[in-house]
Amino acid sequence: MNKIAIFVDVQNIYYTCKQAFNRSFNYRELYKQLAVRGEITHAYAYAIAPNDDGQVKFQDALRYIGFEVKTKPYIQRSDGSAKGDWDVGITIDMLELAPEVNEVILLSGDGDFDLLIKTINRKYECFTHVISVEALTAKSLTDQSQEFTPITPELLK
Repeated sequence: MNKIAIFVDVQNIYYTCKQAFNRSFNYRELYKQLAVRGEITHAYAYAIAPNDDGQVKFQDALRYIGFEVKTKPYIQRSDGSAKGDWDVGITIDMLELAPEVNEVILLSGDGDFDLLIKTINRKYECFTHVISVEALTAKSLTDQSQEFTPITPELLK
């Protein structure tokens, strides 16, 4: 059976779905659709540590669906800038799990991941698949992935 690992850049998916569709992403439907492709051995959702009840409920719902939720604090710098991305964490986890699965699925349109996908394609016998909002996805990322699936209304709430 095809072994699948899913990696979700929650902030990227949230903001791109809101910007493109003014709707939320349907993680339950995603999980259901991907489970048909094979056995989901790992499903990670990378998020910012919750600071309100809505975020706590959302992350609890992700856990209920089957995701392991990894959180880190949102950092507000003294100069007004902020940092809260998971690029390095996602990269490390994908590189560690790629040799153990047949397919890695990244939910993000962030072009910073193009080198990661290129590296996995080169080093491992692992199929690479990117799912994101097409109009807001870096071309360099879709060019590197072996399969690209655009987020369509069927994957929205």
